[in-house]
Order: sequence, then structure tokens, then C-alpha cells
Amino acid sequence: MTVSSSGTGSAAGNASDEAVDSAAIAAFTSQYGSRATAMPPLAIVIAAYNEQGAIGPVIEALPSVISGLEVAKIVVSDGSADGTVKEADASGALVCDVPVNRGQGAALRLGYRLAREGGAKYIVTTDADGQYNPAEIPNLLAPILEGRADFVTGSRKLGSQETNDPVRRMGTWVFAVTISLLTGQRITDSSFGLRAMRAEVTGAVNLEQRQYQSSELLIGVLAHGFKVVEVPGTIHKRQVGESKKGHNAIYGLHYAAVVLGTWWRERRRR
Repeated sequence: MTVSSSGTGSAAGNASDEAVDSAAIAAFTSQYGSRATAMPPLAIVIAAYNEQGAIGPVIEALPSVISGLEVAKIVVSDGSADGTVKEADASGALVCDVPVNRGQGAALRLGYRLAREGGAKYIVTTDADGQYNPAEIPNLLAPILEGRADFVTGSRKLGSQETNDPVRRMGTWVFAVTISLLTGQRITDSSFGLRAMRAEVTGAVNLEQRQYQSSELLIGVLAHGFKVVEVPGTIHKRQVGESKKGHNAIYGLHYAAVVLGTWWRERRRR
């Protein structure tokens, strides 16, 4: 995803996001009718920005039934200027085409809302670049379906990763330790993109970040007292295109600001 914005930043930004979301939801509902308003129990939400060539195989690799639950595949195209929308549609996804690029956080927040208001009971997120293994989704869902968790995230620390960037590896460890200390719950990976949750969790947590949303969601879920579980996960090398996260230093600074800002916001809320 693009790193154009790290947050909404103002009341005007919130109002702008709401206007964009409302228009996108109206268009989505008009296009898909009952498929948008009466979704199956499980919705897999994918945020995509210029992922032509990658998004199709990702969607096609997702099963239509997982852990006995029928699946809706939702792609929120975050202002894509290539063939992402057409490719996702051709691959069988329900596509919400947002005309402006805001960031992964804004796209996922909209996807959560589409799934939740569409009737899905459970939501899974994965990335559009094919770095996550759909065969691991049942392991994510198991603690939720068994009543042991409300939110489950994969962890490369407990599992494995094919990426060799030492700075990113160190950053993953530093932010996991930081969040563990701030929240009082041991976390080994705060930015793993393959996650599962009860749909209502996404409506209870305050989500403001347009871009670096993974830590905001995780800290918010913990602050609201939801049960969080980590399971081993695998992150593969990206096969098509290049990462849009930006330079390590810039990414790290923005991510750190979101971690600390979200923790302080949630602490003041209580």
C-alpha cells in the first residue's frame, strides 16, 4: 500500500473519509444487491492498491468454504490506477472500487464495515501480494470458533518468514516488545497481515489510521478487553511487483507514532 498518509489527522479528514466510504458503500450495494447485504458467515477482506498480476491468483487461491463456513471474498481497491479492479472482479471477488488512494488502513476499515454490515459473523484479512498462505486460515479461525478468542493473528516469530531484511526483522521484534510492555500481553508480531476476528470487534474498536492500521487495531482490541491469541504463521517472499511500504526508516517512524499514539489514546479513553 502507499504511504501517503499515516492518519486522518483532523475532523475534516474524518468527514472526508466518511463521505468517501458512504459513496463507496452505496455503489457496492447497488452493484451486488443481496450479495452485499446477505453475506455468508465468513468474509475475507483484502485491501489492494495497483496489484494487477498479483490480486487474481490471491483470490483464486482462497477456498469457497473454510472450516465449514461459506466465504465471501471482498476486495477494496484503494484508488488503483491499473487493472486491479477488473482482475479482482474476474477472479470472483466482490469489489469495492474507491476512486481515491487513502491507504491500507482506510481500505481495510471500509472492508470491515462492508463485511460487518453485510451480515458476516467472522472476518479474515490477508494481503493482495500473495505473501500469506490461505491454508493457514483454519488455524486462525479455530480459537475463535472454539470460543477461546475474539481476535487471532498469525506470527512469523512463532512460524517462519522468507524475507531477509535485517532492519525489518529487528523492527518487528522491537514493536512487538513495545506493544507487549504497553499492553501487558505478550505479543510476538504486531504487523502480520493474516488475521481473523469476530466481525463485531471491528465495530467496537476506534480505527482512525489511513495507513499503518495493524498496530492500531491490535492495541485497540487489547484495550477493549477482547481475547487475543497468536498462532504460528508464514510470510513468503512477494512474487509479483514491489512492496509499497516505503523506506525502512520512514515506515518505522510512522509505525512507532501509531503504536504510541494509539496506546495513549486508549489509555485516556479508560
